[in-house]
Amino acid sequence: MRILAPRLRQEVFALLPEGVEVRFLDEPWPKTADFFLPPFRQEEVVRKVLAEVEVKVVQTLSAGVDWILPLVPQGVVLCDGSGIHDAPVAEWVVMALLALLKDLPGFWEAQRERRWAPKRLLDLEGKTVLLLGYGAIGRAVAERLKPFGVELFPVARTARPGVYTPKDLPHLLPQADAVVLLLPLTPETRRMVDRDFLAQMKPGAFLVNAGRGALVDTEALLEALEAGRVRAFLDVTELEPLPEDHPLWRAKGVVITPHVAGLSEGFNRRAARFLAEQVGRYLRGEPLWNVVREGY
Repeated sequence: MRILAPRLRQEVFALLPEGVEVRFLDEPWPKTADFFLPPFRQEEVVRKVLAEVEVKVVQTLSAGVDWILPLVPQGVVLCDGSGIHDAPVAEWVVMALLALLKDLPGFWEAQRERRWAPKRLLDLEGKTVLLLGYGAIGRAVAERLKPFGVELFPVARTARPGVYTPKDLPHLLPQADAVVLLLPLTPETRRMVDRDFLAQMKPGAFLVNAGRGALVDTEALLEALEAGRVRAFLDVTELEPLPEDHPLWRAKGVVITPHVAGLSEGFNRRAARFLAEQVGRYLRGEPLWNVVREGY
């Protein structure tokens, strides 16, 4: 079996079964590869590899695959990396909620100005958090929020016991103190958070986006921020990197991190475990994890 991959740290490949060959993109490419690990958002490289190398499985190490979907030829299996990033993204969401509730940005500004500015802070306990997207990451967020004593509204594409669907949003949004976006980007979810969506949110609610930037209509969000109707914590934006002159940088009530929620020191360790299990399944002829169907 052969894997074609970018030159990641050796730790990522350390748990692979004996006999698996790993070839790197900075070396001469083989004519065939069982698995191709595409470099994230390097579309031209991916397009060239898939044109020149006969690949059976494209295995991303990211949970989102919107960027690569149009590039994968018919007949090639696409699998995403769901499960690798659950813990760090869930931790980022908890951090974002606490930072907004405890006004960390305000205290940071006061510190820069050398102002002693005490104020009464909000509690996470007793708040209602709507999780828009309830896959592996959504469940990981829920597990970390439950000990804080929050009420959760999990929303997924398909209804199941205790889980709502997007049809319930008009009823749920006015009740939620925070809305956490964890959806993949598909034609159905693109700019799902528009003016109507934001208008239905509880006044003063938080919008936390750890999914994809294009889930949100940026102009509509800027209007809501300027009016003080919502506050936001964004790890993703429609344009990445966000241009220096983009109005989001100067908008009030928003905190931005540069798409780092899933980047953590444990990535190599988690990717190694995932890849070893996925390759083992392939070699044993078992169903692969996370085969992408209908866009995710």
